[in-house]
Amino acid sequence: MNMKKPMMIAASCVVATSLMAGSALAKPDNANRAERAEVTAPSHDTAKEKDVKVKVEVESKASVTDATYDNNGKNGYKGLLNAIENVKDKPAGAVLADLLLTKYETQLTAEKKAELEAIVEKDAALSAAADLLDNQGNVTDAVYVQKEAVKANVKNLNAYKKLGKLYEKLGKSGVQLYVNGEEPSMEVRPFIREGSTLVPFRAISEALKAEVSWNPEERSVTVTRDGITVKLFVDSTKAYVDGKEVTLEVPAAIVDGNTVVPARFVSEALKAVVKWEEESKSVVIYENK
Repeated sequence: MNMKKPMMIAASCVVATSLMAGSALAKPDNANRAERAEVTAPSHDTAKEKDVKVKVEVESKASVTDATYDNNGKNGYKGLLNAIENVKDKPAGAVLADLLLTKYETQLTAEKKAELEAIVEKDAALSAAADLLDNQGNVTDAVYVQKEAVKANVKNLNAYKKLGKLYEKLGKSGVQLYVNGEEPSMEVRPFIREGSTLVPFRAISEALKAEVSWNPEERSVTVTRDGITVKLFVDSTKAYVDGKEVTLEVPAAIVDGNTVVPARFVSEALKAVVKWEEESKSVVIYENK
């Protein structure tokens, strides 16, 4: 997948939301409109009239924005804190949170800093952008962005859950497999048998950058990674990890010409972490680095 597209989509969401917020903040009140009307009345001195109008426009803008956000403004960072309460769960929230942490860090309490740092987290910002796209009916684009959120924090099971819900809207169902945040290419989809999730052996092994070999005489498959060797036999609950025999709850099998194996056994044998996200039916595997 082109990595630029999701980030561009997310950035567009942030810019659009920020612009809408900026338009609302910059809207002049009745007093400002009345003041403009007074200074733009007919005058005999045209040059003087223009000077006065420019001055009023500048002062009016300063009263709306600078007084709230500028270093010398009467509200300063408090204006940003008030604003972020309305958008902290949206893409613009990450932008405002970053601004607060950058410009006003010394004025923030430790508790507030921790809260803002959580908002700034990349996966949270991307998930918020995906939510915005989903709410606008752009489900396909929302999927692209949520995939980036998954890869930004492969340990966050909520990110997989949200991606699963988006997939459902696109008609994609069944067990999903993720290795280090990526969805490996598979000829056979993962499935559940007798309480265990079986996944294509080659797909999971290659995603973990392991070497895989097949012995047709023994009908066995062997994978080697970082000095660890795992050997399984098709239709047998017998397996070996570094030469030590272990018993599987469900044997390896061949489906449509592909060897499928218990995801948890193989992943943990290769020292990877395996999680199951129930709501989205997702097998989540990642290296615990």
